[in-house]
Amino acid sequence: MSRAKVKSDRPWDPVGYSRAIRAGNVIEVAGTAATTPEGELIRPGDMYLQTKVCLEIIVAALAELGAGPEHVTRTRVFLTDISRWKEAGSAHFEVFGEIKPACAFVEVSGFMDPGMLIEIEATAVVD
Repeated sequence: MSRAKVKSDRPWDPVGYSRAIRAGNVIEVAGTAATTPEGELIRPGDMYLQTKVCLEIIVAALAELGAGPEHVTRTRVFLTDISRWKEAGSAHFEVFGEIKPACAFVEVSGFMDPGMLIEIEATAVVD
């Protein structure tokens, strides 16, 4: 089985972390937060914008591995405040509204940076 990966190009790469891995026709995208390549958080407090940035990073990783949003079969959306799911859902719909992957919205206690409101994982299957 062929295997390819996309680096996250973030400070935490040295701990053995990849943004995404393609094994055969399946792509798994790791938990993705709204950070710059330097690890700086983008727009603390803004759930909608952080969601958009997470999805832009995910779509770029998919493209590096020969896929697009239309190949996504599942997303996992982790939020620090589940009551704000509609803000995240709005940005999610902009990317996946027609695709409608299986999706879970889950509340978590926090992330590496206390300003991170959301992380998103995705699974894609390429024909």
